[in-house]
Amino acid sequence: MSRVPLLTPETAPEAAKPFLENALKGSGFIPNLLAVLANAPAALETYITVSGLNAKAELSLADREVVQLIAATTHGCDFCVAGHTAVARNKAKLPEDVIDALRQRGELPNARYETLAAFTREVIATRGDVSDAGYDAFRAAGYSDGHALEVILGVSLATLCNFANVFARTPLNPELAQFRWEKPAS
Repeated sequence: MSRVPLLTPETAPEAAKPFLENALKGSGFIPNLLAVLANAPAALETYITVSGLNAKAELSLADREVVQLIAATTHGCDFCVAGHTAVARNKAKLPEDVIDALRQRGELPNARYETLAAFTREVIATRGDVSDAGYDAFRAAGYSDGHALEVILGVSLATLCNFANVFARTPLNPELAQFRWEKPAS
């Protein structure tokens, strides 16, 4: 059960209504993350805006989903792991073994994705104070300075939605139930 109300276009503050209506039109349902964020229209607008900016990044959709899944599993956000598993599988077309490794917090079977995942983990763990060795490995894998900053952009987006969902105890939408995730045993 959610700790905060799940709002609808009928119950949301006026400033949040257009965002919820657009989500409903776009996907046929309102993700519970948005229903939670609607309690704070500025947070909802920030999430929508930063999501749109992140979508314009030079990192590929597959790379951006690696970042999102690393952040969500690191932060323990079951809602975001489910949502990003759906995107990784259905839109980014990440290989199933990569998705499984991401969900299990394991080493990725693809060297380039593993380098991206390791860099993302280090960004989160050090709050951006990545080691020279970590950054050098990231660059050696073909990523640029701009890509490093886009990883930070992705982590910032993930932090907003991961923390909001963990705080709110956001329930999983039925549409995402097949992608349910539980933290692996440590």
